[in-house]
Amino acid sequence: MRGMIIAASVIGLGMSGTVRAQEQAARGQAAPVQVADDEGGSLLLDTIFVTSANRTPTELAKTGSTVEVITNEEIEAKSFPSVIDYLTLLPGVAASQAGGMGQTAGLFIRGLPGRYIKTLYNGIDISDASSPQVQTQYEYLQTGGISRIEVLKGSQSTLYGSSAIAGVVDMSTLGERKPGVHHLIQAEGGSFGTFRGRYGFDAATEASRLAANISGLRTNGISAAAGFPERDGYRNVTLDLNGEHRFNDAFSVFASALHIDAKADFDDPGADNLFNRNFGKTTGGRGGFNLDLLDGRVKNTFSVQGVHVERDIRPSRDNYFGKRVKLDYNGSFEINKRLILQYGADHERQEAKGVRSWNPVPSAGSNHQTGFWAQGIVEPVDNLVLTAGVRHDEHSEFGGHTTYRGTGSYLIDATGTRFHASVGTGFRAPSLNELYDPDYGNTSLKPETSTSFDAGIEQALLGGTLKVGATYFRLEVKDRIDWTVAGYDQVPGDTLSQGVEASFIYAVTNWLDLGGSYTYTDSRTDSDVRSLRIPRHAVVLSATARPTEKWTISADLKYIADTIDTDFNTYPAKNVSLPDYALFNAKVAYNLNEATQVYVRGENLFDQDYQTVLGYGSPGIAGYVGIRAQF
Repeated sequence: MRGMIIAASVIGLGMSGTVRAQEQAARGQAAPVQVADDEGGSLLLDTIFVTSANRTPTELAKTGSTVEVITNEEIEAKSFPSVIDYLTLLPGVAASQAGGMGQTAGLFIRGLPGRYIKTLYNGIDISDASSPQVQTQYEYLQTGGISRIEVLKGSQSTLYGSSAIAGVVDMSTLGERKPGVHHLIQAEGGSFGTFRGRYGFDAATEASRLAANISGLRTNGISAAAGFPERDGYRNVTLDLNGEHRFNDAFSVFASALHIDAKADFDDPGADNLFNRNFGKTTGGRGGFNLDLLDGRVKNTFSVQGVHVERDIRPSRDNYFGKRVKLDYNGSFEINKRLILQYGADHERQEAKGVRSWNPVPSAGSNHQTGFWAQGIVEPVDNLVLTAGVRHDEHSEFGGHTTYRGTGSYLIDATGTRFHASVGTGFRAPSLNELYDPDYGNTSLKPETSTSFDAGIEQALLGGTLKVGATYFRLEVKDRIDWTVAGYDQVPGDTLSQGVEASFIYAVTNWLDLGGSYTYTDSRTDSDVRSLRIPRHAVVLSATARPTEKWTISADLKYIADTIDTDFNTYPAKNVSLPDYALFNAKVAYNLNEATQVYVRGENLFDQDYQTVLGYGSPGIAGYVGIRAQF
């Protein structure tokens, strides 16, 4: 019988995929106890562990924060090429994209845009320090070798520092440990002249682990500007390495690296352009060691990381370079089984340079900041888990800033009911461009600040095969930095985003899983103007069926309604509604043998004509055929 892990936090599972015992084995945790019903579904209880919520492995059932988990099984079941395709199936997460694959994309969590989201790839902060407002280029993130994604929601600067206002996206590639040497080959081709391939290597012994992945994608694409015939192509090559070695029970070392090389054609607003090109490169690495003391009760992790991002825009020959180096220490002390004290410190330096065709004076700047934090995790009575933390940062430009965080989770065993809540503050340091750009920089800027709150309830039903839940959230951003006629400045008014996330997951039988979510988001500025490109209503329904050992069928339906954007073709510019749309995707896979699978999948099978950015198109109906082999 196939086991299925259902998250103790149903809000964290808006998709219908499953999490299995080996996901915990990959993190060195014991296999869970299975509860099964031959006539209904099966599930594994209290087995999902997340690292993002407390920067240490924590049972999802004991976290007060809302955490989403996308597992390797979910990634394989759907075979989407881009990380953003999976993220937008989660409750509270939305995206906009100015065209097809490779075009500029924006990610939103609970109604706030990418500059308020911290993004980590194997622990590396891959955001671009040279961006006007620092954020991650999600349009270039392939799924490739990614085996797990966690999305931590709410203001989390206590644990993660600057930019963690809306939440944290944490991706990892080192999945399940399998002794021996293993290879993976995948190839897929289909609509719009699209081809992608991947090779993965994994070798493991009792003490060591090494994994490598190289993935490539090339497509002729569609016209980024809606309604034009010229296609805007895209190509991407991504390489990642990840390894670890344990010398003994107390000491281990680890290292990871990432390189992304991408090129995308793009159009001008409202018009074709045959010559525009975006070239982007991201190179990053992280290494360090773990040291355990007092029979593992004291854990220490020391690491250093660096990332370098290049952007080359042609034919204008505008070039931008961003660099970040960070030293980090993360420690914990298990005082007893009910009380853990965590603590840490980090120092970060970032630099940026821009060479623009229209200005002979290059933009350049650098700064640094140092942070110290501490958090306590306590379980005063069974099933009640509380956390409280505080952080202080010192920035070379604006001085000190302090943030705090508190969470709570309480489970009623007799009824299968869990209550959870969190409150936290966050900040976003002004970017190097906002501070030092020779044309519009402003060194008097202070950080944007935030306060977030969420609270929810979840309920297990039908012997635990059905879980439902709902969470209310509220995020407020103050001291907002925005563009004015004089350049960047602190502008009057706050941004307030609030709403509700509701979802369910249901193991109907041992071969059929259903899931769904609904998100209501109301995001506005102080002038009561709605935030752009954020849908007020988002509905996701998902299903995965395994009628036999050979066949797997997965499908998802996403309905987006009540979104606005700005129309600059009118004077004065005004906000207009974008049409509602429904996207239906499906995949059918057949296992030729234990090592090889062939599949066919379709995207936008209703052939919806829709836009997430006004004036920019999105791909119509598309089909792809692929093969995947592991040996």
